[in-house]
Amino acid sequence: METRKKILVAPLNWGLGHATRCIPIIEALENHGFEPIIASDGAALMLLKKEFPQHVAVELPPYQIEYAKHGAFFNIRVLLQMGLMFNVIKKEQRIVKHLVAEHGISGIISDNRLGVYYSGLPSIFITHQVNMLSGTASGLASSLHRHFLKKYIECWVPDVKASPNLSGKLGHSEEDIPNLKYIGPISRLHKTSPEKHYDLAVLLSGAEPHRTTLENKLSEELNRFDGQVIFVRGVVEERQVTSRNGNITIYNFMSSDELEEVLNKSEIILCRPSYSTIMDIAKLCKKAFFIPSPENEEQEYLAKKLKRAGLAPFASQKAFKIEDLEKARMYKGLRDINGVAKWKDLFTLFKGK
Repeated sequence: METRKKILVAPLNWGLGHATRCIPIIEALENHGFEPIIASDGAALMLLKKEFPQHVAVELPPYQIEYAKHGAFFNIRVLLQMGLMFNVIKKEQRIVKHLVAEHGISGIISDNRLGVYYSGLPSIFITHQVNMLSGTASGLASSLHRHFLKKYIECWVPDVKASPNLSGKLGHSEEDIPNLKYIGPISRLHKTSPEKHYDLAVLLSGAEPHRTTLENKLSEELNRFDGQVIFVRGVVEERQVTSRNGNITIYNFMSSDELEEVLNKSEIILCRPSYSTIMDIAKLCKKAFFIPSPENEEQEYLAKKLKRAGLAPFASQKAFKIEDLEKARMYKGLRDINGVAKWKDLFTLFKGK
């Protein structure tokens, strides 16, 4: 019997989006005869261990990049932490070298972990950020990012190359990047057509302290909402915890199957405009209302892009009021974009000669 080739899948732990969009990749690897090995840290690693308890899971060092409490200092804080990030990249390289030797790894898929590659093995980098949006530091950040992209045999962008697309200028560059490949949007969710059960689904995620700040604000605002609410806090813990507060059902986290069910049963989704969440909502063809993380230029750009296209409204975290949700009904909602990932073709890189 032919031995299943082992593929290392390593998403960044910065919010849950990088981990959740690796779920369909891990499933596709299984379906095509590969054995995935999972590597990450923190909540991202915990989530993937819950989704795939049958696979080896390895802890990588955390990037330890934190948001500033005051949005005006976001870009400055990230730049000041670049030194810490380069130290993590060196640690990743040492761990990857050890994993390749210990497990006989045949290929690598890294979702935004810049040090997870290995010379001599087909190494793939996944990102929707060909261009980085970091204020006055955008040029420097994009140059550094592309420096690392060159170390991978291919860079997969989960979007379509043509217009309309989901990522806009984030995932599309005027420069020629030879190893760039558009694989189509990817989502762990599937569209169904059940009867509506929830008037509103709230999905929280992202880095602290903004996740908690938004949770506290929405907890107050929802007291004035007349309708059934499912509230997923986005806090991955050892045990799933549920509670009920009037018309609001609260979960600390949900599995992919559970989330797929409740979102398909929900009329409107209130969430951050993170790219992975946008891909999920587009897959389900849902109406949404977005609240970007303060001073997160990527999320602000995506929210404005979707509003200009007449797909979904947004508001700042500070200005949002629960009455704003009514605006979502006047927008078309997100729609699935044609462009299904052809995993069999993409995985030929791992087949060898």
